[in-house]
Amino acid sequence: MAHMIITDTCTACGSCEDVCPNKAISHKGKVFTINPKKCKDCVGSFDAPQCVDVCQSGSCVPVAA
Repeated sequence: MAHMIITDTCTACGSCEDVCPNKAISHKGKVFTINPKKCKDCVGSFDAPQCVDVCQSGSCVPVAA
């Protein structure tokens, strides 16, 4: 399961795609999406998910448990 999702407030700036260590983020239509099978590398490797650190619109958020 993915650790993060991108909400519909995404402005499609692209900053999250460049910093994703596992290339889990891609452009789909007018927004970016996260491949849930690939969204795993930030956990344990970084203090915070890299997409969260660069997202200016606050659209990268943790998956609700």
